[in-house]
Amino acid sequence: MAEFKLTAKQEEAQEVLAGSATHGMLFGGSRSGKTFLLVRNVVLRALKAPRSRHCILRFRFNHIKASIILDTFPKVMEICFPGVTFNLSKTDWFVALPNGSEVWFGGLDDKERTEKILGQEYSTIYFNECSQIPQSSHDIAMTRLAQLAETTPGNFLTPRAFYDMNPTNKMHWAYKTFIQKIEPETKKPLSHPENFVNCKMNPEDNTENLSSTYMQTLMALSPRLRKRFLLGEFADATNNALFDDENFELWRVTDGVVPDMVRIVISVDPSGAGDTNNADNDAIGIVVAGIGTDGNCYIMEDITVKAGPATWGRVVTDAYDRHEADAVVGEVNYGGAMVKHVIQTARPRTNFRKVTATRGKAVRAEPISALYEQGKVRHVGYMRDLEDELSAFTTNGYIGENSPNRADALIWAVSELFPGIIKPRKEKKSEESAYSRSYTGQSMNNSWMGA
Repeated sequence: MAEFKLTAKQEEAQEVLAGSATHGMLFGGSRSGKTFLLVRNVVLRALKAPRSRHCILRFRFNHIKASIILDTFPKVMEICFPGVTFNLSKTDWFVALPNGSEVWFGGLDDKERTEKILGQEYSTIYFNECSQIPQSSHDIAMTRLAQLAETTPGNFLTPRAFYDMNPTNKMHWAYKTFIQKIEPETKKPLSHPENFVNCKMNPEDNTENLSSTYMQTLMALSPRLRKRFLLGEFADATNNALFDDENFELWRVTDGVVPDMVRIVISVDPSGAGDTNNADNDAIGIVVAGIGTDGNCYIMEDITVKAGPATWGRVVTDAYDRHEADAVVGEVNYGGAMVKHVIQTARPRTNFRKVTATRGKAVRAEPISALYEQGKVRHVGYMRDLEDELSAFTTNGYIGENSPNRADALIWAVSELFPGIIKPRKEKKSEESAYSRSYTGQSMNNSWMGA
């Protein structure tokens, strides 16, 4: 095995982290070597001080389990510390090192596990993807950065807090603290700004460890995402934005594992596109969504197409069969009868539910954005085009360049699955299926909306 060597940018970042500051943040684009370097620093500190205790925190435990416990940590040990053995407790989720030191792993979304972890004191606390961690959770965890671990007789390890993040917008507490050097809540200058240092690291700084195809993938992202994941820049906060990137990332299902679905709908937002000469027409927004047994909504597919009725009708009905859906949802204001005809022509006797737009797009989106903030709506995998459209919704209206067909379809789907969050529609009882009526009752409002 070749001898391990830090990249030039990692060397620069290491010098920043090795200074006297208590708080050190690495920020920048995706896969730039930030997490690897910080995990390495945690292990170095643990090995330097026998019987010391350290922890690595993220907001969601399943994210830290997938990204750190089962991926980055064992890679760091294999590459940087090949002669050091370690034992991983899969009960309490900590690593025991030969010198008696421990590295604990935690998700701040798990109350019981968090209480157990924060019942101890640590010499190092590393906030992984701190863009997803609320300031209140960070502040509570910081009260446990209090262990004085002895390295040699009479010498102690200086307590340190590490952070990393893909930059979010400039409203985030980490930007205010590390870049603006102000208190996030009071906006007053930090009393000790020298205690908060940072270093920017981007994928181009780590090309020796990345494939060329990965860089091409980043280059192909939308301008909004390219700025964050390729260029590592903080975005200007959109005034009155309804949807936040962090909510997409925070609750995203990346392993494909979802609960059993109680109800699934295919939502269609129609346009005037045809099978030919449709370059200037809007796409047909088509989204698959379902309510899981855990009471959360899962956006399972964005299968939006720009095509005529014969094509998109098959796309919708194929998805209906593939997901064993309960209904197709379509807006009546714009071709609702046409949508029903197309769907039932492609697949006779398909259950069709019509929805009516009685309010503007932004007004319809507001209650949906609240569900995202609560973690009640979760994307299964990456749906960048859909997320771009959602990000362009503000309380003052939609500010995106093109029509938000994907986002509109999502809003119809989620509104259908959570009927209690929108103004009840006035429609004939005969048009409601007995199945859908069963989900508007007391049990749904109490157990799902109150979760």
